Order: sequence, then structure tokens, then C-alpha cells
Amino acid sequence: MTQALLVLEDGRVFTGESYGAIGETFGEVVFNTGMTGYQETLTDPSYHRQIVAMTAPHIGNTGWNDEDDESAQIWVSGYVLRETPRAPSNWRSQRSLDDELVRQNVVGIAGVDTRALTRHLRERGAMRAAISSVETDADALLQRILSSPRMSGADLAGDVSVAEPYVVPAQGAARARVAALDLGIKYNTPRRMAERGIEVHVLPANSTIEDVLAINPDGVFLSNGPGDPATAAHAVALTQSILERGIPFFGICIGNQILGRALGFDTYKLQYGHRGINQPVLDKATGKVEVTAHNHGFAVAWPTGANNSPLEGVTTTPFGRVEVSHICLNDDVIEGLNCLDVPAFSVQYHPEAAAGPHDADYLFDRFAELMETARAKKN
Repeated sequence: MTQALLVLEDGRVFTGESYGAIGETFGEVVFNTGMTGYQETLTDPSYHRQIVAMTAPHIGNTGWNDEDDESAQIWVSGYVLRETPRAPSNWRSQRSLDDELVRQNVVGIAGVDTRALTRHLRERGAMRAAISSVETDADALLQRILSSPRMSGADLAGDVSVAEPYVVPAQGAARARVAALDLGIKYNTPRRMAERGIEVHVLPANSTIEDVLAINPDGVFLSNGPGDPATAAHAVALTQSILERGIPFFGICIGNQILGRALGFDTYKLQYGHRGINQPVLDKATGKVEVTAHNHGFAVAWPTGANNSPLEGVTTTPFGRVEVSHICLNDDVIEGLNCLDVPAFSVQYHPEAAAGPHDADYLFDRFAELMETARAKKN
């Protein structure tokens, strides 16, 4: 096996063996705590320009198939693993994870002490890094890392969005039509809506309010996606236009951050983010704790000077009253917003969760009910 290096921007060096393609790659190194669903993780566009380290020690056991992809390609910049299987073993497997990484030219490294790496990132924060199986000089690699772009200030939705609109038809009788802005949408999201009788029109990230209105939608959905929400001025302005017209709105992941910014809130970068399929979230409306799928490095900030904390308060925005609907139980990060005077809500996590868990699947039902209520009021 070819030796490989993982170098972090603070100078920490990890050695291992090349896994996947031979070469060199740069990105923000983050860790994912999921024990399953690595194929869905790799093909999630929200990981664009990130090097993903898996905390689970065994990855690749079930190989790779052609049914579980969440987009048309692998989006991670690089992949960091502890142990890899000698051969995959699963009745659905069509090839090995290693073979797929080679096929898509994704550079990885195996044999890394991912526990030590994760502890380092939890203490120091997510940072720029590189994996190389062609460079043996860690100092030389570090200099190239220090000149690579940061995630803060990165506008990446245009890199991952669909070029042309497409439609996912409703299953059975259509009960609603949704315009879904693709900021990095995953395949399972329109499927979840289609299962509920919703016809989904997936639109490019640069779509205008005129493009949205041309569909005559019952609701608008903003998807997950990569990058810094502070750069998403177009999506924020589009969201404000939707709120002004009273069109039912549902956003997830960066869609939650964009709704927050449209309401006048700030966003900020988390120290190391939430990534994995085992994140506990409190639904304040029901008091239930959901186990949820996350992939975000930014979050919504509760406005300074608001009368109450996000755990209990309601604040006033240009679009009326807003409350925090969901809270992460690990660190009290805002995980959802609910508008009380316009038909809009959002969550910071991924309710479509193809690899599970499915605790948050009800949010698509909530969206369908919101659209039906708005339609009934209009009629």
C-alpha cells in the first residue's frame, strides 16, 4: 500500500495508507459520528469541499450499490478512515467502497487514529487540511493548506445545484405542488414529499421569484446545501419575497439558516459542527426528543436584545413573531424556527434521512398540512 499523509492547518500530522484514488486533496476536515450510511454521506452535496473523517472504526463493510446514492456523484473532497474491510459483504453490494472512490477520483486515507483526530477537532475546531499520497513532505503540504480557501465566506450552492429544473411527480392523487430550491438537495427529499402526494418542481439555486411563481406553487421548499449562509444573499432575498406573499415555506439545513437571515437573524460558524445520524433534538411543541440526521457547520443566532432566551422566548421580526421550535440537546444550538404570523418553518437537520433515523419524517406531513390550511384560507 502507498503511504499517505493527513496534515491539518495547525501543523498536526497523521500518517496512514492510501485509500481510494492516489493524489492530493484539500478541504475543511470535519468528523461524522454515524455508524451506518456512509454511501449517503459521501453523496450528500452538503459535504462539498470537506474532508470527512468517520468516527466509526469500520467503514466499507457493506460495499457500494447503485441504489443508495443521494446525488449524482460523491461530493466529499477526501475521506479519512480507521479500518477498512478486506472485502465487502452484503447482498446489495456491487463493488467495494475503495473501487468507487477510485472510480470517482476521491482521495482517501486509512489506518488513521480517528479517535485522536476527533478529539483534536473537538478541542481546536474544524480546520483546513489536506490528504496526500504523492507528497512526503508534511511542511510543504502545510504551506499549500495555508493558501487554500476557508469555509467561512464560501458560496458553494451554485457548484452543487441542478442546472435545469426537473419534476418529481406525486405518488397517487396530487394534493399539492411545491417549488424546491436546490441548494444541494438530496434525492430522498423529493421522494419523501412525493410519497405524500406532493408534486415537486426542483429549481436551480439561481432561480428568481418569477421562476417560482410561474409554477403556481402551494409551497416553497429550501433544501440543504454547502457553504456559508452569509454568502446566500440571493436565496435570502428570494425567501423574503416568499414570506411577503404568504406562500407556505419549509427549509432544512442551510434552508433553516437562510430563513433565519431572511427574518433578520445572524448566523455563525460552529466550532466543529454537527454531523452524523445520532443527534438528539428537542421538539418544543411536543416535548419529544428526536434522534436526527445532521450535517452543518453553521447555525442561526438568537438576536441580541431579544426579551427571552431561545429556549423559551418569542421575538418580533419584520415578518411578525418567531419562536425557536427545536433545540439540540448536546449544546443548545437552535435547530428549528417557527413563524407565528406567516406560514413558514424550518429545521436545521435532515428529515429525509435515507440512512435513518426517521424520527423527523413527520415534518413533511406538517408541511403538507400547512399548505392545505393556507389553500383553505385562500378559498
